[in-house]
Amino acid sequence: MQFKTLSRLFFTFMKIGAFTFGGGYAMIPLIQREIAERRGWITDEDILDIFAIAESTPGPIAINAATFVGRRVCGLAGAFLATLGVVLPSFVIISLIAFVLRQFQDIQAVRWAFSGIRAGVLALIVKALVSMYRQCPKSGLSYAVMALALIAVAFLGINVLLVIALCAAAGLAVTLISERRGGA
Repeated sequence: MQFKTLSRLFFTFMKIGAFTFGGGYAMIPLIQREIAERRGWITDEDILDIFAIAESTPGPIAINAATFVGRRVCGLAGAFLATLGVVLPSFVIISLIAFVLRQFQDIQAVRWAFSGIRAGVLALIVKALVSMYRQCPKSGLSYAVMALALIAVAFLGINVLLVIALCAAAGLAVTLISERRGGA
């Protein structure tokens, strides 16, 4: 019985991963139909909770939802197989595309196409940077932290995770100090 449920869980999420385009939000109706309506593994009310949790935790929403549903249905093995099922189709497709592209990487037109793609990706990164800058507090301290983080990562090669942790600690320290000054 457990093996049958585990295999159904794997293949259900593999189908969801293979036939849903547009990211995790596009998967929500398919997950709801397959998991709640068709299989009855969870209720429609649980779907809301699952996606609230999946959306609020780090990582892609579809992977988080698959892990959560799998855990609820079949424990740790279910979490692993549901996650593997939803990821496997994308992994295989991307691997095949990478293999095919490697075969054609010496063709001039392909190199030009990738130059265009890199420029487009750079534009998207700059757009994200501008958007985040608009939301960032504008103060001398913010600019100093931003400059120090850039120097640490881009020029000194310090690990990004360490820099993020130090920036968070700096923000927390400044907030605590300013609250104490305001309260004193």
